[in-house]
Amino acid sequence: MSLFRKYGVLFQKTRSISWLHQQNCKLSVLGIETSCDDTGIAVVQSDGKVLGNVTNSQQGIHLRYGGIIPPRAQELHRSNIEQTYLKCIENSGIDPSALDAIAVTTRPGLVMSLMIGLRFAKYLGRKYSKPIIPIHHMEAHALTVRMEQKVEFPFLCLLISGGHSQLVFIKKATEFYLLGESLDDAPGEAFDKISRRLRLNTMTKFANMNGGQAIETAAKEATCPDRYEFPLPLSRYKDCNFSFAGLKNNSIRTINAAEIEEKTRPDDVIIHYKDFCAGFLKATTRHISNRTQRALEFCLRKKLFDNNTNPAIVVSGGVANNDYIFDNICNLGQKYGVKAYRPSKQFCSDNGAMIAWNGIERLMEDQACALTNFDNIDVKGKCTLGLSLIDEVTEEDIKCKWVKTL
Repeated sequence: MSLFRKYGVLFQKTRSISWLHQQNCKLSVLGIETSCDDTGIAVVQSDGKVLGNVTNSQQGIHLRYGGIIPPRAQELHRSNIEQTYLKCIENSGIDPSALDAIAVTTRPGLVMSLMIGLRFAKYLGRKYSKPIIPIHHMEAHALTVRMEQKVEFPFLCLLISGGHSQLVFIKKATEFYLLGESLDDAPGEAFDKISRRLRLNTMTKFANMNGGQAIETAAKEATCPDRYEFPLPLSRYKDCNFSFAGLKNNSIRTINAAEIEEKTRPDDVIIHYKDFCAGFLKATTRHISNRTQRALEFCLRKKLFDNNTNPAIVVSGGVANNDYIFDNICNLGQKYGVKAYRPSKQFCSDNGAMIAWNGIERLMEDQACALTNFDNIDVKGKCTLGLSLIDEVTEEDIKCKWVKTL
């Protein structure tokens, strides 16, 4: 039975997930995520229950090359996607014919990787006569928290990952307003590059960590966290945009100088690398917190939270795993009476569950998002996120009394 015949009456009556919950009706959606270097597949129900969630990570392989090589990532997705799907179906205990739809990431991301996920989704869609829901990767990150926690619309969201850094105000599942974005590097990218430049990957304790994990772990062991200081990016600009290129370049110059002074051997690290990591992490966090604070001030000034008595800041994306950054956002929110949330750590990084959940959110809002004509579905490497309010934020000329970092 098709999705539309099965739930058509319900969709005519309501677009609310809560209404469906009251009627004890559950949708089951398969999510496929291949936007970068992880093959993620999951089955999620509309009550937020994750029946199966399997991720095949390529991190260990790409670490050897110092970065992601798109053709290699595509090859690994192609090799891993079927076995990842079969394991997910086995874990979920669901018959694929009982699925209501297939959600798949189609934008933004590495085109060669996205193509593998979409092709597999089309294969399953045709095999089991299921509609496909194209998913925006960053929208999925932004809404994942609602799969696990009661975060009501509207809310402010800070999206920080290896490829993105954005502040968006989310009014509903399909209505996003962009308040700020990265002008150059993303925070996760900066962490990776500085970690490699410090040669943390040559040390056994950090060998299997990504850059952000390595820097955060080393920073916890700093004995003089204020030994290194870094200039605050974009301090003269009264907007919510981000820039991490300056921090990265300044850090590299500092490392170069320390290596010359210490006469560091080619495969060694600078003596005070732990203090350096603490300083770099603090500078990155301060920049992220300041831009988020201005975005929050803008939302409050414009009364964007409407009558929401529990306004929220959601932190999501791979860098949301960083406890120091999240603790500072929590502290910031507390100063404004706004609570901060993030998904469970297993759902912060790229995964199939967030794609499946976004499919459910979109489906509850508008059944037309589920497509049966697969010829019209394609991938996009780059695309915008919602309607831009960046100029409006700048025009407000908001001056903030900055909340100090912890």
